Amino acid sequence: MKLVINIPCYNEEKTLPLVLKDIPKKIKGISKIEVQIVDDGSTDKTVEVAKKYGVKRIIRHKQNMGLGVAFRTGIHNALKNGADIIVNIDGDGQFNSRDIPKLIQPILNQECDVTTVSRFLKESKVNNMPFLKKIGNFLFTTLINCLTGEKFTDTQCGFRAYSRDAAMHLNLKGDFTYTQEAFLNLLEDGMHIKEVASEINYYKNRKSFISGNLINYGLNALNIIIKTIRDLRPLKFFGIPGIFILSLGGLGGLYCLIYYLTHFMTSKIRQLFNVSVFFMIFGISLIILALLADMLRRINRTQDEILYRLKLNEYKKDK
Repeated sequence: MKLVINIPCYNEEKTLPLVLKDIPKKIKGISKIEVQIVDDGSTDKTVEVAKKYGVKRIIRHKQNMGLGVAFRTGIHNALKNGADIIVNIDGDGQFNSRDIPKLIQPILNQECDVTTVSRFLKESKVNNMPFLKKIGNFLFTTLINCLTGEKFTDTQCGFRAYSRDAAMHLNLKGDFTYTQEAFLNLLEDGMHIKEVASEINYYKNRKSFISGNLINYGLNALNIIIKTIRDLRPLKFFGIPGIFILSLGGLGGLYCLIYYLTHFMTSKIRQLFNVSVFFMIFGISLIILALLADMLRRINRTQDEILYRLKLNEYKKDK
């Protein structure tokens, strides 16, 4: 079993040593451990620090392209180099590299396809996490749980392990981040995700490049979630609002009809009638769009299956 530890980095020269120095050299059940750095256009000495700590595989982006792109680059290269398990850990030092064996154990035991660290399980310990981040995490986790019917406690954490098969099922499109989209994508494909407790440290003077501006992070992450749900469940995404709007228009139209039949006049209900007709037309249009989008989703599902089979061929380990 080959384990590839992927570390996406953007100007992490100060914190990267905290991650690299504690990466286990040997893990039971793993025959080979390889560390790779995805440098997302850093302008500091991130690459030099990685080389100093003996990292031989460094993939560099010429410019900063976003955490989502860096993650996809890391997954592609890890699969290309024969990874059986891929651990993704941020380079900002907030996660404990010594927890990697605990993180991958459920996958080695074939209990699940993906493991993700939760900062809010009973056994977890979070140091100095800002209050606003806790609120944001709770809101996004609640949203993901509502959309999937699951009961996760943390869907934003980037410290995760993926089986080879789960990694090949990832078809992500967001550039800004990937954490929420990956959850939705993997669950849609029937992957089993398990949470693992861990100790997390937030350094008081540390500014996150991905979530430093919480409002900007929230809006970008929400945008990715909305687009993902639109693509994965278009019938509900367009159909439910369409039925609701059509129902409002129908109720208004019914009221207008009853009013006309009882008063034999339309002067007082013309405005309501016009609005009701607009709502009914708009609602019907959304329902038609939902049906068309669902047809496209069926085609996309077939394309996803074809893409998965192409990946099986591209990432053959005996090539």
